This record gives sequence, structure tokens and C-alpha cells, in this order.
Amino acid sequence: MNYFSFHTHSDFCDGKTSMEEVCKRAIELGLSAVGFSSHAPVPFKTKWAMQFDDVIAYASEVKRCKALFADEIKIYAALEADYIPVGNSVSYDAWRQMADLDYIIGSVHLVANPSVPDELWFLDGPAENYEKGINACFGGDVKKAVGQFYKQIQDMVKFQKPDVIAHMDKVVMNNKGRFYKGDEDWYLDLVEETLRVVAQYGTIVEVNTRGIYRGKYHTFFPNEQIIKRCVDIGIPLTVSVDAHHPDELTAEFETAVLVVEKLGGKDLAYFNDGKWEQLPISDVLK
Repeated sequence: MNYFSFHTHSDFCDGKTSMEEVCKRAIELGLSAVGFSSHAPVPFKTKWAMQFDDVIAYASEVKRCKALFADEIKIYAALEADYIPVGNSVSYDAWRQMADLDYIIGSVHLVANPSVPDELWFLDGPAENYEKGINACFGGDVKKAVGQFYKQIQDMVKFQKPDVIAHMDKVVMNNKGRFYKGDEDWYLDLVEETLRVVAQYGTIVEVNTRGIYRGKYHTFFPNEQIIKRCVDIGIPLTVSVDAHHPDELTAEFETAVLVVEKLGGKDLAYFNDGKWEQLPISDVLK
């Protein structure tokens, strides 16, 4: 198996260990490449994102590890950057320059209602915050809230042009069927509209395994129906374990690769020496 981890966290954000420890474990596990993608700073206090003052040190540490382990594994610099509208996001091009990035992963954890500028709906974290956010930001209107989530994904792709979209349908994680079902027409229409934008811009969609191995959700982000649709309309896919600890570096990786293959996928996007390539799934499974 050709394991790789292009969505990887360290103790610069909410990861549990240093980059060097991640690299050592990746080599032990036989990974061919690791891309570090700490959560980029956001303009308010948080426990999970990197601090603005640490960005230069972060870039330097990636370079140090890249040199230290040059003969054993390929190492790349990235950030997982949240897209928040209404003036709350640093541009992705600024991050690319500031941290000398090889690529950037775009994500939406925080959903904004422009009509309620002082509130943000945080999708992650404790499940009880999910309902609180829908009420505080969207007056309890679930369709409006979920619609804004997918609008932010679309705007992120159009205006910031990330290389990869992280956990594209993570809006479902803390829903768990409580407020809406994933098979309703209005929801499926939002997903289809979003996928059409993603396909237009050629953005990579990751198949994220973290929800499964952490016991937070029963399937991947995105789910198999969306993965199949990506295959059908030609959206490039990659597999990400979204590791926050070195022992997670291969968690459910093979399972996800086999699912993509079962759904008709032939290749996975693989970052190699400065560019994204399409690596045949048969080569990943060897």
C-alpha cells in the first residue's frame, strides 16, 4: 500500500505532537509523503487554530523537517485555511506567500450570516453548539443555515481557489439526522450545485476518514453518494486521514481507497515535487 498524508496536523495547532515526531512515525509506517496542514490562524481567539505569531516558525519547521528527512520521505508545507466571509478571512494567496506553501486546503468550519455579523455557526466541537448556532445565526432556519454553508464552499472555490476542499459535507456531522435528512431534494440540490462549481474550477475533493475512525460519523466526508457523483462528473479525488496524532496517519486509508475504486474512481490526486498528479489507484494499492 502506498500510504500518504496530505492533510496532517501538528502541535502548531490542535495536533498532538511535533512535526518531527509525525515524520518519524510516518517513516515507520512506510508513508511516501506527508504534507503538514495546520489550521491557519483566524481573527479571534480559538484553541484549535495556529496563532498569527507562529506562522513564520511553522514554515521554518516544515523546511527543517524536509531537510532532516530528505532521504526517507517527501515533506510538504500546506495550511488548512478556513473561509469565512464578511471580512474575516485572510486571502489564500497571502497565506501561500507568507508561509511559502506547496498547496492549500480550504475548509468551512464557521458559517456566517451577513445579516448577523457578530455571530458564527461553528459546525465542529460539541454537538450542542450545532443547534445553538442555527438559532443564533439563522433564527432556527435550518435550510438557510445549510444553504449558507454550501454557499461558502462555492465562494471559497470561486474566489480563493484552494487546491483541495476539506471534508466537503461536514455540515452533516453534528446534525445526525436531527434537523434534516440528507436525502431531501433541497439538500441534494445544494450538493449538486456545489459540485458543479467544484468541477468548473477543477478543485480536488478529499475523501476524509476522520469521522469514522474517531467514532463521530458512520461514513466519510463526503459520503459515498457524493463520492460517486464526483467520479461521474470528473472531479479529482484524494484520500485524507486528517491526522491529529502520528498513530492516525493510516487510519481507514485503505478502506477509503477501496471505496473510491468501488465507485468507479481510477486515480487519486497525489502531490509530487511541486504539482498535483493523478496516481492510478492500482499503484496506491500495491
